[in-house]
Amino acid sequence: MYYHRLGNIPHKRHTQFRQPDGSLYKEELVSSEGFSGIYSNLYHINPPTRIKALKDPVKYGAKIIQDYALRQIHLNTSKVTTTGDDYISARKVLFANSDCSISICSPSQRNMDYFYKNAEGDEVIYLHDGTGVLISQFGKLDIRQGDYVVIPRTVIYKLKFEEGPLRLLIIEAASPVETVKRYRNQLGQLGEHSPYCERDIRPPHELITDTSKGEFLIKIKKQGYLHHYVYDYSPLDLVGWDGFLWPYAFSIHDFGPITGRIHQPPPVHQTFQAHNFVICSFVPRLFDYHPQAIPAPYNHSNIDSDEVLYYAEGNFMSRRGIERGSFTLHPGGLPHGPHPGTVEKSIGAKETRELAVMIDTFRPLFLTEDSLQFLDQNYPMSWTDNSDGTFHEVNTP
Repeated sequence: MYYHRLGNIPHKRHTQFRQPDGSLYKEELVSSEGFSGIYSNLYHINPPTRIKALKDPVKYGAKIIQDYALRQIHLNTSKVTTTGDDYISARKVLFANSDCSISICSPSQRNMDYFYKNAEGDEVIYLHDGTGVLISQFGKLDIRQGDYVVIPRTVIYKLKFEEGPLRLLIIEAASPVETVKRYRNQLGQLGEHSPYCERDIRPPHELITDTSKGEFLIKIKKQGYLHHYVYDYSPLDLVGWDGFLWPYAFSIHDFGPITGRIHQPPPVHQTFQAHNFVICSFVPRLFDYHPQAIPAPYNHSNIDSDEVLYYAEGNFMSRRGIERGSFTLHPGGLPHGPHPGTVEKSIGAKETRELAVMIDTFRPLFLTEDSLQFLDQNYPMSWTDNSDGTFHEVNTP
């Protein structure tokens, strides 16, 4: 990230910074990798360590299926309208491993009456449908359809959404979510060859200094529980902050696709990196310009990664039976590729209008119990060409 600041801060960090009544503002350092990674300095009216009450923790987490048979997976979540009441209960984890989890979230309640903090993972929210605002101690951040919203761990926030369709894809990372290393120069600036740059990244734009008193609930996720902390002051009691660690938004529509003479591999679509997985953006783009190019992707065998695609918009030429809001998982150890007939059909096409988010993991992903309700049991046989155009049935435990 780059340096940003909002509000009032002292000239030097760790020096006296006094309130109008003469008392000191309370400085808080929020840092990563101990004291070696990116950080921000926050200046509170109240001590961030003082709590009013600590309630019993509530068990929270997905149930993993460890023994599911090796096969290609299609989860059709296209007809889902709501997945739960509020932002926390509506999160339905569909895939997970020790490095990340992938969820859908369509809450029926548009406003959160509590704050949330993920104390063990960075989060990336892809706004498939919806418009709203992320409110955190770093300020207001307007968010809209097509945005990736990147929230570093320990950020205290709540979301408010406008009326209308609301569909979120949430990726939770056990490691920091970063811009792609090969896109950056030695000082961290995104280079000329990068498919996006700093001006595409939107930081919080308006600081909220809330001095009110009362009961403010923060639900903190850690180690399989939601821990309930109650404060007698708002966590939005900052008068200023500065640094490199803050939540931000980046629109998938601002990703500049890299194209070539022949079909380009998925790394050209990479948008973010984390430990043991990457996030890629497939966006509208011109196809290859070799006179004999085949626009459809070639068959591919993953030998060390699992590939999840979330289909957001458009008609995916290499797939049939896929809808807006579908997930596919093509696991390592099995080849995958275009469905029968789609390769020839793609020849001569000049562009694609498709939009998708891909998550490639370098350790196997597991299905969860919540995912089974969306399972397309016939998908593993969908590469079989039948004369009547149907797929063979396949028995799924």
